[in-house]
Amino acid sequence: QVQLVEAGGGSVQTGGSLRLSCASSRRTSINNGMGWFRQAPGKEREFVASISWDGGSRIYADAVKDRFTISRTKGSSTAFLQMNNLKPEDTANYTCAAARSSAATRNSANYNYWGRGTQVTVSS
Repeated sequence: QVQLVEAGGGSVQTGGSLRLSCASSRRTSINNGMGWFRQAPGKEREFVASISWDGGSRIYADAVKDRFTISRTKGSSTAFLQMNNLKPEDTANYTCAAARSSAATRNSANYNYWGRGTQVTVSS
């Protein structure tokens, strides 16, 4: 089974930046779309960003559009999330996921592999 491991979380002040990474333990996921989700305590998990298998298509949640950038190494299951101009409302546990298909998708039901998550905390 594919194992996804996130890294790069931490604590920053408002306006700061972080770069998250997501690495797969198996190269068999290179043809899958990948995505980032986040969940704060007491809140539902929400979609953040997704990228197609070849990086040609990207979608973002409105809350992070123009601040976050999702990317991946072509032909690789490694994905990244560059987060700029962070706000306190971005505080959450961020998880990456691999989709069943090659497409970028907002729907968590379309993802079948999930990482454990990395914590992002933004202070005012």
